[in-house]
Amino acid sequence: MNIGEASERSGLPSKTIRYYEDIGLIRPERGGNGYRDYAASDVHKLRFLQRSRGLGFSVEECRQLLALYEDKSRASADVKDIAETKLAEIDRKIRDLSELRRTLEQLVYACHGNDRPDCPILEELSDGS
Repeated sequence: MNIGEASERSGLPSKTIRYYEDIGLIRPERGGNGYRDYAASDVHKLRFLQRSRGLGFSVEECRQLLALYEDKSRASADVKDIAETKLAEIDRKIRDLSELRRTLEQLVYACHGNDRPDCPILEELSDGS
């Protein structure tokens, strides 16, 4: 199938598919005319990559997961290690965002939001005091 059909079936834009090919995540066959010829297995990998990216895995983590997926002698512990590392990273980001939210919420609460020029939000942004 051509890239347009692979795009439609995988739900990924053609540009993303070309990028994944450029970085070696997928390797479609080439027809005699030089055009890419995507197999059903390529579309399956593209969907796998789309779901992996949707869960927040980086391109390199996707490369590792895809290699493990294709390795029938893999240990599931290897896959779990990658997922646990990602989960810890997400938990850290949630904590950081929660702290950021608390700080901003306090600043918004402290600002009167009236016609006067004094504003604790701007004061915090300008010098952190």
